[in-house]
Amino acid sequence: MTTSPVDRAADHFVTALAQWRNDRGMTKKQLAARMGFDPSYVSHVEGRRHKPTEDFARRAEAVLAAGGAIWQRFQEYDELRHARSAAAHRDPPVPAQWMPPGTGLIVEQEVAELTYLDGAYRCRIIRALYNAGTEPVTRYMMKISVDRYPQDPSGSNRHHRAFPLTWEELDIEAVAGDGDAAEPMQQRIKLDRDASKEVWLLFANEHGQFPLYPGERTTISYAYTVGEEKWGQWFQRAMRLPTRSLTVRLDFPVHFEPQVWGVETSLAAEVPVRTPLERHNERDRAIFEWSTDQPLLNARYRLEWRFRGVGAPTYEDSPPLNGHVVPEQRASARMKGAGIIQRGSDVLRQRARHFQLPRELAEAQEAVTALLTALHRLESLHDFSKGVGLAAPQIGLSAAAAVVRPPERDVDPVVLLNPRVVGESGDGDEQYEGCLSFFDYRGLVRRPLRIEVEHARFDGTRVITSFELAMARLVSHEIDHLEGRLYVDRMQADSALVPVSDYQQSGRPWSY
Repeated sequence: MTTSPVDRAADHFVTALAQWRNDRGMTKKQLAARMGFDPSYVSHVEGRRHKPTEDFARRAEAVLAAGGAIWQRFQEYDELRHARSAAAHRDPPVPAQWMPPGTGLIVEQEVAELTYLDGAYRCRIIRALYNAGTEPVTRYMMKISVDRYPQDPSGSNRHHRAFPLTWEELDIEAVAGDGDAAEPMQQRIKLDRDASKEVWLLFANEHGQFPLYPGERTTISYAYTVGEEKWGQWFQRAMRLPTRSLTVRLDFPVHFEPQVWGVETSLAAEVPVRTPLERHNERDRAIFEWSTDQPLLNARYRLEWRFRGVGAPTYEDSPPLNGHVVPEQRASARMKGAGIIQRGSDVLRQRARHFQLPRELAEAQEAVTALLTALHRLESLHDFSKGVGLAAPQIGLSAAAAVVRPPERDVDPVVLLNPRVVGESGDGDEQYEGCLSFFDYRGLVRRPLRIEVEHARFDGTRVITSFELAMARLVSHEIDHLEGRLYVDRMQADSALVPVSDYQQSGRPWSY
């Protein structure tokens, strides 16, 4: 028995459909669910009991991302089906940017970059968005999730309970638009957990709202930072929205000797990514990049790596059993993990804003509470035998507030609001100082042995307090922070920083 050209074309379509479905690791039921059809419908089409329709072909092409192969087979079938009757009704041609039913927001291009720098990972996501729906888009969900030990979920949970993500360390930035037209996006917290955060990025700011209306396009860019002690050896992108193009880029120091590979996870299987990663070096950086123009909806694309070089971060297979001790890591990484802003951040180089007291009493009390909470957390991580101070910019607040705990542990921390040095002794000395925002080194700094500081009480009254010896040094250090200075700015030009590993006076108070 012979078959007609139309039947043969329908068979070719079904063959292409089944081949791409199998390549994508999907069952007929899974494909039907993703296409929005009854679970039995794909079986009927592949079994030749139903003829393919244009709507079915459109959805299959979009979900399977077949590079046009499925759609081409349908066009061949459709041309033959209508060849005998030129006057027959023809469905309109498939739109160039058709998406499955219910589509609202489309990611036309995503570029995801992860950069390792100074003991932390900085993640930046750039997405070109198109509103293909019928309603204006007023917000965008940003999700942050870390997993220090992916092969040990319980150990990872214990680790993140002891060392949770903090909003201060994340230092989230988000804008919508390009260049000079970019608008900061307000943030609204949706979920706050130890190892994950969810934030609504609003198409709005203090100047007004700028919704993304149907048919309009824009680009959003957001970035956040996570310390190396909380970030596992993987960077994953989950395709939660229809996405046309995805590029993932990793940026590591060359001396880490990084090795990188990629994995694609779909509904049915986990396989290596289908195209190779590309690597090139830029000065002392190793750049890895992987791209696809056919990312699958609901698929996950994960880049993994290991470092072989001396001095690179180490990743143990599992955490210590008690969950409260992390593998040996850089001192700055421990501070960053505790929510301390690190050297290089703009906030450390800006003069802090003074409180208008007593009108801003609540704001001042809130800042001091945050500082004391952070100080308590720090004292559980390190023995500050010389005393310790913490200024509001170091936890991401541009506010003229600081707290200083003397070397004597049984003394309450001193609270300083709107402080300024109004007098100092002519005699001074040189001592090695450290800084929570630059904790991998110590530097020799000259300070006066006594200072007079004018500062405010919560009710707005001004007082002058005299500080001597160690407290004079600690208070001077914190007031420098509030004025946008670091201790390295006060070091002699010929004085070198000493790595903390070579510093011989750890655990000892200053001597006078």
